[in-house]
Amino acid sequence: MTDVSPISANPRAVAAQIFRARAHSAEVEARPQSEITNRPRSFNPPMPKRYYYYLMAPAIAILAFISLYPFFWLIVMSLQDVDIGGGEWVGFKNYVKLFSDGRFLDGWWLLAQYSVMCLGLQVGLGVLLAVVVNSSKYEKYLVTALLMPMMMAPAVAGLLWLFLYNGTFGWYHWILQSVGILDNASILASANTAMYAIVLVDVWQWTPLITIIALAGLKRVPRDQLEANMVDGASPLRNFFAITMPNLYPVLLIAVLLRFMDNFRFIDSVLVLTGGGPGSATKILPVYLFEVAFKFFKLGRGAAIALTLLIVTIILGKLLVRVFEKPQNEKG
Repeated sequence: MTDVSPISANPRAVAAQIFRARAHSAEVEARPQSEITNRPRSFNPPMPKRYYYYLMAPAIAILAFISLYPFFWLIVMSLQDVDIGGGEWVGFKNYVKLFSDGRFLDGWWLLAQYSVMCLGLQVGLGVLLAVVVNSSKYEKYLVTALLMPMMMAPAVAGLLWLFLYNGTFGWYHWILQSVGILDNASILASANTAMYAIVLVDVWQWTPLITIIALAGLKRVPRDQLEANMVDGASPLRNFFAITMPNLYPVLLIAVLLRFMDNFRFIDSVLVLTGGGPGSATKILPVYLFEVAFKFFKLGRGAAIALTLLIVTIILGKLLVRVFEKPQNEKG
C-alpha cells in the first residue's frame, strides 16, 4: 500500500504552504527596499567617461590645430624680422619700434574714436528700437525688416554705401548737399567727414543685432515688478530705468562685447569705402595692420601689431565685463 504524505493528505496545509505570505522584518516595512538581487542585464549599458573623450578627441585636435598652432606661430613670428626674402631673429625689436611709430599710435586713437562712436550709437538706437518693436503689434514684420542689413556681407554693405556716398549720383550726397552740409566734395573725400561716414555704415548694419538681443532681454523682464512699480506711482520713464534697464544689463553685456570685438577686427567696409583715407583720416589700427602685413609684407612687424591688438582687446573686454557686472552686484 502506497504511503501518503501528511502534507498531501491535508489539502489546507498544502494551500497554506503554496500561498504563504513572505515574512518581512520591521525594517523592510518601515523603509521599503527592493528584494531583487539579480537585476536583468541592460541592452545599453552606460559607457565609461573615457568613451566620450575618445569621441571628442578628433574635433578637439582639429580646433587646436587651426587655433593654437597659428597663435603660437604668431608669437614666434613677432620676434623675427620676416618678409618675402626670409626671416631673422630680432627678439623684442618689433615691439620696441611700435612705441616710436606715429602711424601705429594714430591708429589706436582713430580706433578708439571709431569704436566709441559705433558702440554708443548702436547701443542707444538698438535699445530704443527694441522698446518700440516690443510694444508694436507688427513686431514680427519689424524684426524681419531689421534683420535685412545684418544679413548682408560687410564688403557688400560697404559697396552699397559707396554708391550712396558717390559725389556724382549718390542719393545721400545729394541730400546732404541740398541741405547745405556738404559742398561739391564727396563725404568720403573730406578728412572731416570720412570717419562719420564709415561709422554710419557700421551703425546701419549692426544696430539690428543690438536690437534683437535687447528685444530678447525685454521679454524676460518680470511683469510683476513693472506692475508693482506702476502701482506705487512710478512713471513709464522711471519704470524703464528702475526695472527694465537693470534686467537688460546681462544681455547688453553680450551685445556690447560682440560689437566691441567686431570693431577691433572687421575692416571690410572700411577698405571698400576709404581704404584708410583720405590721407590717414580713417586708417584705424586694423587697417594699418592689413597694410603692414599684406601690402608691404612686413610679417614680423604685422605679427607684433596683431598680438598687441589681441592683448589690448582681451584687457578691454575684461573691463567691460566688470562695468556691466557692477550694477548686477549692487542689485544683488
